Amino acid sequence: MDRVVALKAAAVAALMGLALVFTTGFAHPELLHNAAHDSRHAMNFPCH
Repeated sequence: MDRVVALKAAAVAALMGLALVFTTGFAHPELLHNAAHDSRHAMNFPCH
């Protein structure tokens, strides 16, 4: 039972992380774009 809970928590964390990366990665407002610029490039995420 504990393994199922841990897997669910890991899946939710992964989805939230991906949503954050893609939301800031394709954001058009300069403030959002620049806020995550260096970390996106560190993860090889193209933003321009």
